Amino acid sequence: MIVLVFVALVLAAHLYLWHRTVRSTTRPGRARKALTWGLVGLVLLVVATFVGTRLELGRWLAWPGYLWVALMFYLVVFLIVLEVPRAVASVLIRRSERRSAAAKEPVPVMAGASAPPTAEPAAAPPMSRRLFLGRTTAAVAGVSALGTVGYGMTSALGDPVLTPVRVRLPKLDPRLNGLRFAVVSDIHLGPLTGIGHTERIVRMINGLRADVVAIVGDLVDGAVAELGALAKPLKSLESRYGAYFVTGNHEYYTANGPQEWIEELDQLGVRSLRNERVEITHQGAVLDLAGVNDLNGEATGDGPDFGKALGGRTPGRSTVLLAHQPLQVEQAAGYGVDLQLSGHTHGGQIAPFNLVVGLQQPVVSGLATVDGVQVYVTRGAGFWGPPVRVGAPPEITMLELRS
Repeated sequence: MIVLVFVALVLAAHLYLWHRTVRSTTRPGRARKALTWGLVGLVLLVVATFVGTRLELGRWLAWPGYLWVALMFYLVVFLIVLEVPRAVASVLIRRSERRSAAAKEPVPVMAGASAPPTAEPAAAPPMSRRLFLGRTTAAVAGVSALGTVGYGMTSALGDPVLTPVRVRLPKLDPRLNGLRFAVVSDIHLGPLTGIGHTERIVRMINGLRADVVAIVGDLVDGAVAELGALAKPLKSLESRYGAYFVTGNHEYYTANGPQEWIEELDQLGVRSLRNERVEITHQGAVLDLAGVNDLNGEATGDGPDFGKALGGRTPGRSTVLLAHQPLQVEQAAGYGVDLQLSGHTHGGQIAPFNLVVGLQQPVVSGLATVDGVQVYVTRGAGFWGPPVRVGAPPEITMLELRS
């Protein structure tokens, strides 16, 4: 069902683009046919890219395919924005054409009078006003889309933003004041990232000198055999009390599932919290750090188990939960969790898609309170699909707990 909806949206977007960038900008002929077939080819490229990357085939399609997805998206956005001024201009053109037609009506000739000499037919204008309007609209949308995607690529492929966040937990033992978490999610090691992507993230996290490193899901977009080398720098992560990981939805999309990555991360010194918790002892006080699997694991019997991760805790002890999707707070709230750390949303990644994400997740980015639980959602340090981030730069968070 999801695949059919996706294909329908792709077809609808390209049909709209054909109407506005081909039909409205060309006269019938070879140019229109060539551009039409070009759009058909781009439709097939999009479908092949998504299918190929999901099946870990045809990875070479990723760069052209995903870049066209970003351009397609912003072309549609800008063309829709331009629909109103375009409609106004069309009305003005029609009025002008009616006035011109009325002014050129033939003058009746009286009987017996000689007809005025017939004027030579005027040469056809090189471009009609409507064709000019169509081309101008398409050009404005094209330049805007290219500029936006170019900016978005610079953001996505550049250094993540370091975001300091201070969270007050009323029940926190005062001795835990100042405990610091380096929070990162959605690194998305995959066909468009190199080892430099991982090395940069590790270097920036180590520079924070955190007490705990929390990797909140969606680390990879492929199998260990393909991407294992890109994950090797994680072995160099530095923190006082260790680095911890919980699965995201994309770990369940890989060909061999998440277990091989759990084992790989264990070899790299990153502990996976699989519906379990550990005690973080700091200055004589203890914090419960728990982690649950992602919701997508339910299809294979590997979903979140909040009872197992959070049940039987010492009364009065503060608990921080790692859960990939902010939506999981709805279940966590019943277990007295003080703070949930999540990712998944990418902050929307490409505006205005953040408005759509907000319909499915209770928090898109930043700190909020949901069902009495504080939830911090990081925008993630990588990207999925197009190597583009607009309005949601990549992020690594230094989160400090205060009582």
